[in-house]
Amino acid sequence: MRSTALIIAANFIVFSFELKWGDAFVLKWCVVPAQITSGYHWITIFTAMFMHGSWSHILGNMVFLWAFGPEIEDAMNPPRYIVFYILGGLAAILGQVALAPHSTVPNLGASGAIAAVMGAFLVTYPRDKIKSLLIIFVFVRVTFIPAIVLIGFWFLMQLFNLGSVTDAQTGGVAYAAHVAGVLFGALTARLFEDPERIAAQL
Repeated sequence: MRSTALIIAANFIVFSFELKWGDAFVLKWCVVPAQITSGYHWITIFTAMFMHGSWSHILGNMVFLWAFGPEIEDAMNPPRYIVFYILGGLAAILGQVALAPHSTVPNLGASGAIAAVMGAFLVTYPRDKIKSLLIIFVFVRVTFIPAIVLIGFWFLMQLFNLGSVTDAQTGGVAYAAHVAGVLFGALTARLFEDPERIAAQL
């Protein structure tokens, strides 16, 4: 949980820089796929994962990170978890670049790295239930939904929307980054897990 808290703090610190220095700061440190494929500003593949476009963007992302991050951190251990989180963020951003290599739309946000954490959660704790707000027409209730259902549905939505935004030049949700992040997390989670920690939780 301590590393998750540190990551959240880092995101808010960077967001404070964005608020202070404005668009110039954002455009300098966010990812522009066309620049990456041209061999420029590679450092932004790292910096962009700590940046956000608005208060709702950062608050939404940090709520998801706090919901899934601590348990994955416990399953790995703080150092492995931080490495996993960063690599997941890098894989997600590179996935977005790969599907839209000529895009000049700035990309930023932690959602790709958080998607990796969700992918790891799906593999590590598939039977866990997540407290969620369920809305069916006019009926609203708080209930516990299995992680495999909640994350699986979210992942399918990202796949469904993937093709519609690949060539978009006006911004929007980076679905490719979400898909790449989940795949990275699901495929590599076992490599980062600490067997002794997993055994202690059984």
